[in-house]
Parts: sequence; structure tokens; C-alpha cells
Amino acid sequence: MKKALIFDLDDTLLWDAKSVETALHLTCEAVGKDHSEALYNAIREEAPKLYKSYSFYAFTQQIGINPFEGLWGTFDDGTFDFPAMEQEIAEYQEKAWQNALFKIGLTDEQLAFTLSSQFRTIRKNHPFVYEETFDVLKEVAKDYKIGLLTNGAPSLQNTKLGLTPELATYVDAIVISGEVGVGKPDTAPFIEILKKLDCTPAQAMMIGDNLQTDIRGANALKIDSVWINHHGTVAPGDVHPTYTIHRLSELLNIL
Repeated sequence: MKKALIFDLDDTLLWDAKSVETALHLTCEAVGKDHSEALYNAIREEAPKLYKSYSFYAFTQQIGINPFEGLWGTFDDGTFDFPAMEQEIAEYQEKAWQNALFKIGLTDEQLAFTLSSQFRTIRKNHPFVYEETFDVLKEVAKDYKIGLLTNGAPSLQNTKLGLTPELATYVDAIVISGEVGVGKPDTAPFIEILKKLDCTPAQAMMIGDNLQTDIRGANALKIDSVWINHHGTVAPGDVHPTYTIHRLSELLNIL
């Protein structure tokens, strides 16, 4: 008998990829119609490349913080390697835009600073949730404890939750990888959320969009898993969810 449902946050309940896409496009429009698409393509390429060059990169891989989260987070969390990341992140955020501008033939440091600031603001102004998120949470919360297990920096993930406050009203327990010191698929954050929900692996079910983190981690503890394949991704053959769905409402049929 299942007692608890554990949800991933980004691109499971929140549509984070759409938020990033929207914020990048709107920010790039500041350089004018002739250059906006080229700048969008350039920042998509240059930000991840630059991100890998920083000393904090290995830590972000361990915790699960991607280059585009790096473009708007503060990372003033004060634990683990966050203080070192906090010292360098403002430079990364501005330099990523400098490199992208340079790639399309524009060398304007003040514009890079402006774009960096605008992206942070625009991203906060464009939180998206999947259409069925709240309806499904409202329904399942009647019969199950609800856990939220998300990779990332506590400061940033809590900001996302603050931008969509209705989410928290359905949640009984939250674990963020940056609080634990390691991210999914490591079993440590899964064990922590099980403790908070006071349930065993057999009593829980993990729902997430990422096979390599959400599903692989759940499988390691023999937690039943539901892969939500929102966008028709072709799955690799080495990770096997218990169930596969394509929209959140299909979870109700499984339960």
C-alpha cells in the first residue's frame, strides 16, 4: 500500500525549461530584431561552455545546478561549496553575456551587464507550471503524503517555490540536494525524504521527468517510479521506470 508520493520539481511540476526559454528570448530582444536570434543561439552555446571553466563546476554537477540556473541564482546558501560559488557567480553571469555578444560581433561591456541583470529579473517574472499540476496535486493530496525532492541550491529552489506559492500548499516535506550535499541519483536525498515522510521505500512512489536522476535513484532503493515523459523523449535502454506516462493526469490511473 502506497503511503507517499515523491515528486521532482523542475520539468515535472514546474515547467522550468519553458521559463528559461522565455527569459532568454525576451532578454535577447533587447539587442534588436536583427541580432536577437543570433544572440539567443550564442548564449545557449557560450553559457554552458563558460560554466565548465569555473572552479565551482564540479560542485554544481554533484548538486545538480545547470548553467542557466547559474545565470540567475545568488547561491548565498552558506554551506558546502556555496560560498566559493557565490563569490564567482556574478562574474560568470556577466561574462556569459559578454562572450555571447562577442560571438555575434558586439563588444559592449555595459550591454552585457544590462542583459545579465535583465535576464535575472525576467526569469523571476516568468514561472510556468504544467497545465495539470495543481489539479493532480489537489487530487492525490487527499490520499497520500506529498514529498518534493529536487536537485539544486536551496536558495534558488526556494525562490522558484516562492514564485509559485500554491505548490507548497500541497507538500508535506521538501528535500533539496544542496541541503544534503549531493544530488539525485545518489540515494542520500531519497533516504532523507523518506525519513521526512515517515515511510519505507515500498510505501513510496517517485514521479519525475529525468531518467538519470529521478528514476535511477529511485530504482537503487527499489522505490516504484513513474517517468513523466512530457515531451516524447526517446529513452535510453539502461534505466527502466516502473511506469511511463506522458502527462500528469495519467498518474491518477496508475494510483
